[in-house]
Amino acid sequence: MTDIEITSESLTKEEAIANLQQTADPSLRYYAAWWLGRFRVDEPVVIDALEAALEDTDSRSPDGGYPLRRNAARALGKLGNTRVVPALTRCLSSDDYYVREAAAQALAELGDAQCAPDLLALLDGGIEAATQVPGKPHLTQPYAAIIEALGMLRVTEAIAAIQPFIDHEFATVKNAAARALYQLTDDAQYADRLITTLQGHSLQLRRSALMDLGAIGYLPAAEAIASALTENSLKLIAMKGLMDNHLACEPSRDLELTPRAIEVMQLMDGLL
Repeated sequence: MTDIEITSESLTKEEAIANLQQTADPSLRYYAAWWLGRFRVDEPVVIDALEAALEDTDSRSPDGGYPLRRNAARALGKLGNTRVVPALTRCLSSDDYYVREAAAQALAELGDAQCAPDLLALLDGGIEAATQVPGKPHLTQPYAAIIEALGMLRVTEAIAAIQPFIDHEFATVKNAAARALYQLTDDAQYADRLITTLQGHSLQLRRSALMDLGAIGYLPAAEAIASALTENSLKLIAMKGLMDNHLACEPSRDLELTPRAIEVMQLMDGLL
């Protein structure tokens, strides 16, 4: 079984839990893990079932990976319960690349930096070790997810390890390094690299840079985001990220918007 897109269907919480725990059908278990994460069902029985799914050996893809483990890790990241950090941290040593990637992304969402040493260990060998696996579309490690997690978790001791990746040949890794280094240093040169990506030829990379700029809340990027050759819906999501960050950093006792916030809102109005 591979990671597949399953059409949404009517399902109750009880059915999802039962499917995850009891059914032998890997498709139903895969969908149940997604459903429980999608609807944020943060209950002890769900956490237990998803943690158990991180050890699943029955659901296998043709390449030998573990689709259910991947979906369970993604779901646990969405539930916001830091009790699962040790279990997800163990997944960073999985022999399935995509389980490691999903675990790194989930740990970033949970915001608990106790996993930082294990994330940093995956950068051992530096950029020289970050090569493409023969016959695979990916690198030896999910470097973009790892680096983004270190940035989101504000692991400042990772700066030196991340720095070389700013020049990696994979643009997604480059973007991740720029994003994380801005978060860890507040140095605008790194955010400006993402703005440059917005002007590139690849739509996928433009979309990625758009979301990165929104995630780091880099307000000077507002005009570049508004004029980027991407969908207006994505621009609005990114600009909402700018606004959320700006308003969190510039609280006003009178609840008045700053002139810059008004400018950004006007740009957003122009996209509607």
